[in-house]
Parts: sequence; C-alpha cells; structure tokens
Amino acid sequence: MKRRVFSSVAVTLLLTAGILGACSKEDGPVEKGANVGNVNATGMPIVEEKIQVDGFAAKFFASQNWDSLMLWDEYEKMSNIEVNWNTVQIEGLAEKRNLALAAGDYPEFYFASALSKTDLIKYGEQGVFLSLNDYIDEYAPNFKKLLDEYPAVKQGVTMADGNIYGFPAIYDPEFEALRAGTPWINQDWLEKLGLQAPETTDELYAVLKAFKEQDPNGNGKADELGWGSGYGVAEFTSYLRGTFGLNKQGSMNINLDFKEGTEEFRFVPATDEYKEMLVFLNKLYKEGLVNQDVFTTEPQTFSAEASKGNYGMLSEVDPAELLKLDGYVGVPVLEGPTGERAYNTVSTGLGNLGMFVLTDKAKNPEAMVRWMDHFYGEEGNKMFFMGFEGVTYEEDAEGNFKYLPEITDNPNGLNMDQAISEYLTWPGGYYPGIVRQQYFQGAEGKEASAENAAQTKPYRIKDEDIIPGLNYTLEENDKVSAVMTDVQTYVDEMTAGFITGKQDFSKWDEYKKSLDKMGLQSYLEVAQGAYERMQKDK
Repeated sequence: MKRRVFSSVAVTLLLTAGILGACSKEDGPVEKGANVGNVNATGMPIVEEKIQVDGFAAKFFASQNWDSLMLWDEYEKMSNIEVNWNTVQIEGLAEKRNLALAAGDYPEFYFASALSKTDLIKYGEQGVFLSLNDYIDEYAPNFKKLLDEYPAVKQGVTMADGNIYGFPAIYDPEFEALRAGTPWINQDWLEKLGLQAPETTDELYAVLKAFKEQDPNGNGKADELGWGSGYGVAEFTSYLRGTFGLNKQGSMNINLDFKEGTEEFRFVPATDEYKEMLVFLNKLYKEGLVNQDVFTTEPQTFSAEASKGNYGMLSEVDPAELLKLDGYVGVPVLEGPTGERAYNTVSTGLGNLGMFVLTDKAKNPEAMVRWMDHFYGEEGNKMFFMGFEGVTYEEDAEGNFKYLPEITDNPNGLNMDQAISEYLTWPGGYYPGIVRQQYFQGAEGKEASAENAAQTKPYRIKDEDIIPGLNYTLEENDKVSAVMTDVQTYVDEMTAGFITGKQDFSKWDEYKKSLDKMGLQSYLEVAQGAYERMQKDK
C-alpha cells in the first residue's frame, strides 16, 4: 500500500519539490558508456554479457535482503544485470544519502531514494547526476511514451535547464483512489451508538467524543480512542485543508494558494483559515480525541497499536487491508465553519522526481536506463507490483490479476504488505515507475477504496485548477532556500505547538511577524514570478 505517500511522507518533500535551477554546464552530445556495444536495443536480455552494478536504495521493511529478493533475482536472470544493493530503511534515508553525496562516496545509481529537485539540479549541474534526456530518447520507449501522453509529467520532470535528471514515481491520473480519499471511520461503532457519519467539523468532534466516552466496543473499559495516524499530523491536515478553504490550487505547492479572486499567492500557514484549522485540531488534541503521540510515533509502531481495533477513525489506507480490521468506511468530506466543503490536497499525479538517478560513476548508463524503463511498461509494471504467476498471483478467465491466498490471507498471520514484501519491494510507497490500477493490488486498488474515492470525487479539486510544482532559476533557488529552510522548520514547530497547546493562539500575530522577519515576503515574490513565467510559457 502506498500509505498516501504523496500526502503524508511527501509533505515534507514538497517544500523542496519546486526548487529548480538554471543550467551552468555546456550543452553537448551525451557521452556513451564504455560498454554501450553490449546493450541490446530491445527485448531481453538487456545486455549480452552479464554486468554488475552498484545501487543504493531505501526500503520499508528492515527484514528484507534485496540481494536475495525474488524480484531482483528474477530480473537479473531476465536482464543479465546483477545489482549489488546497499539499502537503508526509509527513516534513515535522508541522512545516509546526503552524507554519501557530500563525501563523494556514492553509487552508480540511486533507486527509491527520494532525491528532491534541489538535489537534482545541484548535483546535475556539478555533473554528479547524469542528464538523461538523450538516454531516454534512445533507450526508454515506455517512459518516453508516458511523457508524450501526459504533458504535465514531462513539464514536471524537466528542470529549468531543460534536462531530466531523474525518473519519477507517477500515479496514473485515471486511478482515482490514488488521487483523493478520506480517512476511515468505524461504521460498527457509529451504529452501536446510534450515530451518523459526520458531515461537518462540529459533527466530527461530537462523534470522536462519543467514541472515546461511550464504550462503543462494549467491553466496559474506557479503552476506545478517537482519530489516529502513524504518519504525522499531515494526515489530519491533508483531509481538512479543503474544509477550511485552503489549497484551492492543489498540493503541488503545499504552502501556497491564491488570495480569493486573484492569482496572487499567499502563504497558507500564515492565513486565518490555517489558524482556524489548528484551533480545531487543538480542540481534538487537548481532549484526547487524536493520538497524543502523533508528532513522534513511527508508522509500524502505530500500526501495532491500531491493530488492536481501539481507534474509531484512522487515516492512511483501508484498515481492512492494512490492519485486518473490518467495519471501517470512508468518512465524508466535511463542511467547515464557513460552509466550505472541498478536498484539495491533490497533486497532478506526479510524485517524487528523484526516484531513479544515475551518477557519473555509472559505467553502463544505457543499460541502466533500459533496466529502469522496463518498469514503466506493461510487463515490468505487472512484475513490480504483482510479482510472479503461481508464486504471488494468478490470472482468472477474464484476464484479471489477483494475489494468491498466501499473500492476502497469509497462514503465518502476516498482513498483505508483510507477505508480499517477502518477494517484492513496493510496500511503503517509495519507488520509481507508474502505479496503474490494473496491477496495483494494494488497498487503493480494492473496492472499498474505490467507493471512498467515488464519494470524495464530487468535492475534489478539479484537475485544471491544480498548479504544477513551480520551477525556479538558480538565482531564485538560492533565495528560496535561504528563506524557506528556516521558515519551514519554524512553521512545523509552531504548528505542532499550536495543536498540542504548548503555544497559545494569542501568539498568532507574533508568529506571523516572525515569518515576515525571516524573509517570507521575498519568498512570495519569487514564487509569484515563477508562476507568472510558467503561465507565459504555456
């Protein structure tokens, strides 16, 4: 399951996701790899004579050994390319990745390593990351086809210098359950207490309070909890932004939306609407209606607690799939205090751009671009997400693919993510490639998530209203980085403080003045200029 990676884990990445730079390298023909003559133009194997390459990757499950994982073993047999993997868990990714780059001790390629646009342009200009344009034209027909089909994707992956430095994660724009979905509420508890699913923020408060105080599980103990998330407060704010009139231009630039009736940016975390959202979350937090460790808990720690079935409402994905908890349905999009009723935390479908990056140490760039491109095509996409027929999945008479019972109802008590991770790498949500509904058997691919998405869609922001990630020049990038590094840290700290009550809302004006002193207005000016330039270039 993807874990709403573009609305939770990726929220912290979206700050840097719009930072681009201008080219300082001389343009010229791409340099061919030393072993280009060993590369087949089409089909398998990719290379005639076997090669070994060194790769760095992030993984979700510590127990996985990628050097003996079936996915990579089988792909090695097909492609004639053996990868020597150096892996790190997602929680330690940024530190280890950045230290290696700073020390010059980096591999031939990065896989599932979530490199930001800032890193792509920085190390691309230095020549550490290879420009992939010419390689894509010649060796990546599947990815090139997607760029032609989805101009917004091509726009998003192309840096301001005209170069593409990374292969991205793409969420099929037709796969609605990946675009938007609400948290999950325990329908059995609602019925037990004679309640309806909440339609407003006031009703949500009342329902969560009833869950906590009225013993809906009937065990005579005060062990019920309200709304929980293992991926931080962003899961709560993602659901509520539209309800409070925020982010009417989508979530590709999470801190920016327009002043009402204009195309002039405002800074979302400094708006009155953002304050009102925090006031509401503070009300929930101080009454114990959201998990009190939301700012510190880790996903797997939270999942272990949530699997006990004591939460009335859960973010992320369908609890039936993730936690084997039945009885949950998607909660409606809420109407807010001013009558707003919208779901706005939606992207164009383009995820992190730096999910596959080749470095200047790559001895076989042509082969590795073909290696990566396979996962954007039908067969590679099926293998990446479904695995291997007769081992992890089967195909029925109608041509539908489904996991075998050993995966969906594991005899050892593993949930689906744990079971499939014994063969594949996609659980946890960090990967390059495209997520298509036909082959994605995570929670978003199931009927319950489709129903959740269907009820959300009437309130979802329209695609034409979503602004792509802004592209900055090198000079603009320096200005934005100088301001936003400190600003974002301060916003995150104060957001947590206001919600937990460690900061009093009487300090709101002081908070906004501090943002201005940190250079917020200069950031808004740069962002406005980048937006206006983008409009001219359409």
